[in-house]
Amino acid sequence: MKGLVCKVCGYVALDGKKDWCPVCHLENVFEEKEDAYKLPDFKVVFGTGETEKKHVPMFTIVQECGLFQDTGCIDVHVKVGEIAHPTLSEHHITEIVFYIDNKFVSKIILTANINPSAVIHLNSKTKGKVQVIGNCNIHGRWFNEVEIK
Repeated sequence: MKGLVCKVCGYVALDGKKDWCPVCHLENVFEEKEDAYKLPDFKVVFGTGETEKKHVPMFTIVQECGLFQDTGCIDVHVKVGEIAHPTLSEHHITEIVFYIDNKFVSKIILTANINPSAVIHLNSKTKGKVQVIGNCNIHGRWFNEVEIK
């Protein structure tokens, strides 16, 4: 998918804003790339495509947060891949980036030997699309989203 990518840190600007990078905080560092990230083909993901099954971020929404009980907050659990992605030094997920309605929220940096997963805790007022891009050091960036109602 075509998009704006920071030349310094690799952040993808889903909101299209390119004046400064919210991750590395540098100005004028974006370039347009034809292959900024890959959209899942769910016929393949839930069919037979092993590459997609190892790379598309998958969501679990937990309506009662595990950290702040009785607040109505929401946990958004993400794991990269329907089936386990390798965690080898030569092949692993390097980061998971969270967005809400195309706006940057958080970037989790991962190394080898770490399960490619992350959680964000949203307050009860958060509504909209939670989007995630997971980056594989070999197969690039993969996108998915889920609606929080």
